[in-house]
Amino acid sequence: MIHADADSIEYDKVLADYERDGFARLGRVADDATLIALRERADALMLGTITHEGLFFQRDTTTGNYDELTYGKGWEGPSLNYRKLEKLERDPLYRAWLENAVFERVARARIDGPIALYRAVLMTKAESGGTHLPWHQDAGKFWGLSRDPDLQIWTALDDAPVEAGCVEALPGSHKQGLVTPLGGVVPAHARASREADARAVPLPAKAGEVILLHNMLWHRSGVNVSGRTRRAFSVCYMSAATRCLRTKRAPRAFTQVFA
Repeated sequence: MIHADADSIEYDKVLADYERDGFARLGRVADDATLIALRERADALMLGTITHEGLFFQRDTTTGNYDELTYGKGWEGPSLNYRKLEKLERDPLYRAWLENAVFERVARARIDGPIALYRAVLMTKAESGGTHLPWHQDAGKFWGLSRDPDLQIWTALDDAPVEAGCVEALPGSHKQGLVTPLGGVVPAHARASREADARAVPLPAKAGEVILLHNMLWHRSGVNVSGRTRRAFSVCYMSAATRCLRTKRAPRAFTQVFA
């Protein structure tokens, strides 16, 4: 599954960049056969030709307006316009990829002891569309955890140039922690005070490239006007000692991946 370029990864430099900026590039990690298999599986899951019990689906908007996203509907029939698929650790192909040796080495450098998943999620932007994802942080009370994770590993399954709505980041923003206790979308006053729009750094990627993203990092993405599908697979790793704090439903049990 691992591309030959991964042999040249300078892990110490990558992790130093990560500490400084809140993001870092691992370079090309996925080989061509893996990319083809993961793209084909993504389409099969969205079209319903392959199914797994318990997957989470969210359809994309038709307008690009984040406020028009709907929640709780699950799979709504065959479509390549799903924005998000979660719980992909239940799919054997995606499970094999998220357990690869490169990711394990990075996770063990950041996390002590046994390691579990918070989520394994496919983020997609159809050939022409997708939704503006505003500045946000992937942590806080909204996530309902006993401790905030701080490692997400993002794999480009397709080329993700600027015009395809690549990830954009605000370097160093992870160092100030959560903007609000709830987490999630960064309020307008905070965006303005940090001049986030003017300081945004685009992170375009080629298919197979991998980027590390800190959960506290401010990041966003735009719509896809490239005419080509843009899919990416993001995995959040955390200590297996992390507990789910939700009370309205039974607490979640998290999948352990590295003992």
